[in-house]
Amino acid sequence: MTLNQSHPYLSPEEYLELEKNSPIKHEYIQGQIYAMAGASDAHVTITTNLVALLRNHIRGTGCRLYVADMKARIETLNIFYYPDIMITSYSRDTEFDYFKCYPSLIIEVLSPATEAFDRGDKFSDYQELETLQEYALVSQNRQRIDCFRRNSQGRWELYSYRENQELELNSVNFKCLLTDVYEDVIFTDNMNK
Repeated sequence: MTLNQSHPYLSPEEYLELEKNSPIKHEYIQGQIYAMAGASDAHVTITTNLVALLRNHIRGTGCRLYVADMKARIETLNIFYYPDIMITSYSRDTEFDYFKCYPSLIIEVLSPATEAFDRGDKFSDYQELETLQEYALVSQNRQRIDCFRRNSQGRWELYSYRENQELELNSVNFKCLLTDVYEDVIFTDNMNK
């Protein structure tokens, strides 16, 4: 994610209008826009596997699944992010065409360039979403998923899943083997090639 210096400050409305026709996706943080980088083969494969598994699971439940091109709006912080996968279970989200405000689950597939931000500031920002129940971080370097789940006291608890374990996403009552998430992913010594 890199700052686009050509726009010193944009209102949320200006950002949304520019983003409709932009050939490059940008995330928006308090008036500044940041260009999004492309994704690796592993990143796209993992995302596709999760989308296939989750879409079939939530079919008919009233939940909606969004991939990569739908923004999550954190209105209290004046931020728009593009999660890799987002599921919303709230019908009021259908009012918004270009962003969603009420996700229950957000999944980010980690890359070397974004991992620290996804685990740190972005996670902190996502915690402002009152409807968010789970935030999952999926490694593309090895079979590992860290799932942060909001407990009944509003605290975030970490559940880590590794090779040959079963992933649980309680917000959508979903379970699958990690081997299904990582199907067709080729792990290499140097994921930066």
